Amino acid sequence: MSYLSRVDEYLHAAPLSGATGQQVGPFTLFRSTTVWPYYARPVPGSTATVTVADLEKLRARCEELKLPLSLEWVVDTCPSLAPAAAEAGLEVHEYPLLVLERADFTPVTTSLDCQILTASPDVLRQARAVADTAFGTPGTAIGDGGPEARDVTAAGITDDMVAALVERAEAGVSITAGVFSNQGMLASGVHQPVGTTSEIVGVATLPAMRRQGLAAAITTRLVEHALANGVDLVLLSAESDAVAAVYERVGFHRIGRAGSAELAE
Repeated sequence: MSYLSRVDEYLHAAPLSGATGQQVGPFTLFRSTTVWPYYARPVPGSTATVTVADLEKLRARCEELKLPLSLEWVVDTCPSLAPAAAEAGLEVHEYPLLVLERADFTPVTTSLDCQILTASPDVLRQARAVADTAFGTPGTAIGDGGPEARDVTAAGITDDMVAALVERAEAGVSITAGVFSNQGMLASGVHQPVGTTSEIVGVATLPAMRRQGLAAAITTRLVEHALANGVDLVLLSAESDAVAAVYERVGFHRIGRAGSAELAE
C-alpha cells in the first residue's frame, strides 16, 4: 500500500474515536460525540469525480443536522474536490503533508524537561492552554504570548473540554507531550495512534518562547513514544512550508498535500 493510501485510510479511521460516521454521497460525514466538531471526508479508495452537486447534498445534510460544513482530505487521492469546493463557494486551503518512518528518525533534544504527560486534568488544561495561546499567533515568529497569557487562557478552558481531554488520554487515543521550565509548560503536542499509524497534531510553542527548538523536541518525544508503542508510520500536516521545515529536521518528508475547506466567513 502506498504512503498516500495508508495515510488516507488512517485519516478516515481516526475521527471515529470521537465521532460516528454516515455516508452522504461520496463523503463520510463525522458527527461528533464529544465537545469539538468534526468534518466530512471523501471515502478512501473512491475514483469518482466530486461535483458541486455532491457538495450541495452534503451542505443540505449538514444544515439538517445543524453541523458546520467543513471538509478535510488528501489532495493527491481526491484531486477533484478542491476545484469543486471552490466552485461551490467554499474557502479552500492546502498544506504540506509529511510522513516519517523509523529509519528516517533524527531526534532533536532540548535541555529542558520534555515528557509524555499523564491524564491529569490540571496538566492537560495547561497543555491545551499552551496550544490555544500559540495558535492565536500562528507561524514561527517570536511573539508576545508567554506564561502569563497561557495562564489567562487556561482559566477560560471549560471543565467539559478538560474532561474530554482526560477521557481521550485515559483511552490512549490522544497522547500529549509537554516541555517545562521553571515557568511551567512552554510547548505541547499530541499524537493520535490508530493501529500502526499515528498522526502528530497540535504541536505548539508559546509565542514568546519560539526559536529555541522546542517544537522539534516535542515532535521528537511524540515520535519516540509512538515508535515504542507499535507505530511504524507517523504523519502530520504542517501549517506552512516554514513549519514543515521544523518537522523535516526530525526526519519527516513530504508526500503530498492535505486539503481543508469550509464556508467563507
